[in-house]
Amino acid sequence: MSGAPGTGDPEVWSLEIGSIIGEADIHLTRDSLVRYAGASGDFNAIHYRDDVARQVGLPGVLAHGMLTMGVAVQCVLDWVADPSRILDYGVRFTRPVVVDPVSGTSITVVAKVGVVDAEAGEARIDLTVTSGGQTVLGKAQVRVSIR
Repeated sequence: MSGAPGTGDPEVWSLEIGSIIGEADIHLTRDSLVRYAGASGDFNAIHYRDDVARQVGLPGVLAHGMLTMGVAVQCVLDWVADPSRILDYGVRFTRPVVVDPVSGTSITVVAKVGVVDAEAGEARIDLTVTSGGQTVLGKAQVRVSIR
């Protein structure tokens, strides 16, 4: 992994495109969804009732999109060590994350340096986010300050 921005580490200015700055495997359970629903106020039944999810054509209970987005960016937050260094974060939701009632599901994140703009003091970190072997967030990009 590369040194974190702002740590005085000389490696900061030698960030190489394609370098992995973080990886994570996040396990979500139905309990995770309940806790997120309570924190966010999003009590849509597709996030906790299989029958309702199936009635609207879904394969089962889904993780909240914003929960998926939030857990995916955590490895970048760990790397930059200061949340104020996150300048922008955007994703496209490409596939739902189905959460099995017994085994839950795992989300895998790989964060790589996509662009470095030393003059602007910024880098773009590209996230590959998968669950069940399929990409669930597309064009997941985080712009960070490296000053």
